[in-house]
Amino acid sequence: MKNMENFHMVFSLTTFLTVAFNLIQLTNCYYAVGKFPFLMPKVVPYKKELYLCTPVKVDNTQNYYIVGFEPNATMETAHHMLLYGCGEPGSKSPVWNCGEMARNNNEDEETGSPCGNGGHSQIIYAWARDAPKLELPEGVGFKVGKNSPIKYMVLQVHYATIDKFKDGSYDDSGIFIDYTLQPMQKLAGVLLLGTSGVIAPNKIEHMETICTIKENKTIYPFAYRTHTHSLGKVVSGYQVQTDERGEEIWTELGKRNPLTPQMFYSTHSKKPIKLFDKLAARCTMESHRETVTYIGATNADEMCNFYLMYYVENDEPLDMKYCFSAGPPYFYWNNTETGLKHIPDFDASYLPKTNEYHESHGNHINH
Repeated sequence: MKNMENFHMVFSLTTFLTVAFNLIQLTNCYYAVGKFPFLMPKVVPYKKELYLCTPVKVDNTQNYYIVGFEPNATMETAHHMLLYGCGEPGSKSPVWNCGEMARNNNEDEETGSPCGNGGHSQIIYAWARDAPKLELPEGVGFKVGKNSPIKYMVLQVHYATIDKFKDGSYDDSGIFIDYTLQPMQKLAGVLLLGTSGVIAPNKIEHMETICTIKENKTIYPFAYRTHTHSLGKVVSGYQVQTDERGEEIWTELGKRNPLTPQMFYSTHSKKPIKLFDKLAARCTMESHRETVTYIGATNADEMCNFYLMYYVENDEPLDMKYCFSAGPPYFYWNNTETGLKHIPDFDASYLPKTNEYHESHGNHINH
């Protein structure tokens, strides 16, 4: 593995194929797949709720297509991991504090966001709660490198607790990335739906967001992932369309208890999503706390996230990477300005297998 600018590493075919090599069949032909170990460089987390980032520079002389992700972590060590695609990293350091609430109280501590401000930023992959390996559908890949805005990848690991590191033990949590040089006609992308907002004490709250596809592209959803902290009960996502008669149609993309393994699951619908369609998500939160809970980075805070993984055919993924709302008490689906008429209020907060309904008071993914 080549070193460049300390720990900034070059994503190169020659280097990676010395790590691992196999053949994958694709429509009666085979293509080579390498495996790159993108791991924390033996860090020693020094405080709980710490977010650490480390970068890898992608070789810009050719295109690479990521086709799989194998986590190298356990929930006892890492609360969650995110893999970002960046135009520039948020720091020039080999490792830096990249928590949303990072404060540079120590002049020797490097802090910053995962990606550089003002540049390209998107989430490629997310992991939590001992989720297993993810393999993308046949012929689908994330393009990085030469003809992609992704020039760096940044691994972020959230260490909620540090008890196991008090004896000086180090951590190398991360992701083994499967990639190929075989050009893919189906390029993958991720759209993250989420909210800001607050959850009042001793209340069931709906945290909701919705956005409109404003790019003239057709995206094909194939996987979804939910993420909350401890208050999440149900997270659901929908495609909202208007038919020729002006009727509003809600199609469920995915729905889960977010406290189950937070892997990417096959979407419940594979229906294409087109220009002017809307995407909506709801997180049903149940608080028995005596204090207000805010959206934030720590376990004492909450998050409301619905990740939609999709591909485009003979096109580039959406420029839109994030869809966020102000959340409660400022934004709900039933706000007048949304114009929504047929909100599936019951279904969006109901898990049939457990017969649980939460009412507000106010692995390999196939095609």
